[in-house]
This record gives sequence, structure tokens and C-alpha cells, in this order.
Amino acid sequence: MRFTKMQGLGNDYLYVYGEVPEDIEELSRKLSDRHFGAGSDGMIYISPSQAADFKMRIFNADGSEAKMCGNGIRCVGKYVYDKGYTDKTFLTVETLSGIKMLHLHLWGGKVKSVTVGMGKCAAGEDMDLAAGGEKVVCTPVDVGNPHAVIFVKDAEGAPVTELGPAIEKHSAFPGGVNVEFVQVLAANKLRMRVWERGSGVTVACGTGACASAAAAVGKGFCEAGEPVTVTLDGGDLKVTVESDGTVMMSGPAEFVYEGEVSL
Repeated sequence: MRFTKMQGLGNDYLYVYGEVPEDIEELSRKLSDRHFGAGSDGMIYISPSQAADFKMRIFNADGSEAKMCGNGIRCVGKYVYDKGYTDKTFLTVETLSGIKMLHLHLWGGKVKSVTVGMGKCAAGEDMDLAAGGEKVVCTPVDVGNPHAVIFVKDAEGAPVTELGPAIEKHSAFPGGVNVEFVQVLAANKLRMRVWERGSGVTVACGTGACASAAAAVGKGFCEAGEPVTVTLDGGDLKVTVESDGTVMMSGPAEFVYEGEVSL
């Protein structure tokens, strides 16, 4: 099986064009392992779609399937354009959280960055949780997948590895949840670290950045309709949350290497 390793701000996946195999859970766990496999946050399969230009399915490092991945879908746009599956710079991609719109930005005939229409983002009322021996206040946000956004004074010192897994599997989130620790640096500037459902600590999470910006707009830390710079461990994303909850996200997409594995 041939695969392409790609990354968006260091959030890396193994990409395969074709149908998802029956043993995908085991395959994703095996190949995602950073010591005994290729090493990644999971696998993404790309195929033709009857409802859009392409379809993507996302499998985390633990084998579970995700509905949406912001960094992953940007790399899908680069994959299909740079490999000649399309010549469109405006694409639609079918995901388990609906059809997303992509605008591909070219440099030297290749895709350098991608803007994604993420749809509407819904931030709920704050929740008080007991997790990891602490009381935590989080804002639940739906970006096509679930997030719990926690605002902190210092993102660098946030207990990501301690509280992240405890909140991920908290009874308040029966299907699990992605957990963001967010510091407000300035007007329309956030610092975010993340514990991703099914993958653990990652250096970037596109839907998490959108969730964090939506929660910040809801609390008045950032302004609706204005680009918000979200700084992750892997770099910056630009997220704009409109007053009706519609979200646009822009960021890079990069090839890492091509690989081949015997199954």
C-alpha cells in the first residue's frame, strides 16, 4: 500500500487515495505508531464522492473514526490538486460532519495554503466539571465534532496531559471530546494547546482552533467578523467567526514524504 505523509502545522496524517479497508482500525493503530510504524496522528482516506468533488474519512491513531479534521482537510485539498486529481481551486469535500468548501491558494503551481468553510460553529453554555481531582469550567463547542474549551491564564503551563485525558472521557461527553486550553494574548489573538480525542497531545488541531475562536467570540474576548490568530504548538491559523456562527479557517498544508508498506 502506498501512502503520502502530510502535515498541517505539524498535525500529521497518512493519506491514501482509495476505499477504506475492513481492517482500518488495526491498520491505523499500527501505522500511526511513532516507534513501530510510520508515525502519525492517524490516517485519512480520499475517494470520489457522489455528493461533492471528493470524500474524506479520518481515522485517529487509536483506530477510532473522526467526523472532521481541519488540518487534515486542508491537506486533502493539496493532495488532490498537486497529484492531478482535479484542476479546480474551489472544491467541495464530503465529511461525516457535512460538505465543506475549500479555496486552494497556489504558489508556483502548487497548493501552499487552503481556506476552509467550516460551516456553523455552536458554542454552548459553560459547564462545571470535576476532572482529575480538580474543578474545571469549560465551554462546549460543536464544530462538526465535539470540543471542550478551557480558558487559562497560562497556556504553556496548562495541565494538558493531566486534565486532557480525564475530560476526554468524562461522563458529560459520552462519545469523548477534544480538549483545548486557551490563553487570551490580546484582542483577536489566542494561544491554544490541545488534547485530541483518540490521539492525545498533538501540535495542532484545526477544528480546535475554530472552537477556541468561537468560544472567545462568544465571551467577548475576540470580535465577530474579524480574523483571529490562533497560535498552536505547530504554528498559526487564521480563524474568522461571523455573527451567525459561520467559521472560515486558513492555514498551510505540506507534503512530508511518500511511503510504501507491505500489508
